[in-house]
Amino acid sequence: MYTVEEFDEAKTKVLKYILYKKRTENEVITKFGRMIQEELLKDVIDYLKDAGYINDNEYIEKTVNQFCNLKNLSLREIRYKLLYKGISKDKIEEYISENYEELEDYEKKSAKNIIYKKSTSMELEEIKQYLLKKGYSSESVKNAMEEIE
Repeated sequence: MYTVEEFDEAKTKVLKYILYKKRTENEVITKFGRMIQEELLKDVIDYLKDAGYINDNEYIEKTVNQFCNLKNLSLREIRYKLLYKGISKDKIEEYISENYEELEDYEKKSAKNIIYKKSTSMELEEIKQYLLKKGYSSESVKNAMEEIE
């Protein structure tokens, strides 16, 4: 068991970490797992989840929106980046299936952007292979190539 003071101290540490940059539940566990006893950390995480500071679904949405605005990524790359952050595969797949059309359009636009950028230095077939290696669906690559030609 632990005291109220220990709880408040642990909560403050975790809260500072989360407020600096949005974090997933897994990132918090990884960071504080050795510093804070397991039961106390679990209670702090539960408290912060209830208070809305830790929300993996919200994290997925914000992160995907950030990727869409700033980067050219395939759906597969987005999945891997979210998995790396410790978000469950089920939550990721649920988000993707709920937003599939929007994400499919993003992937096609992203592929088109890469084709434009690479077309000065690479042949179309090389670009196609590059995109497929990066995890773009063959459908997205085909559609992007058709729109450019």
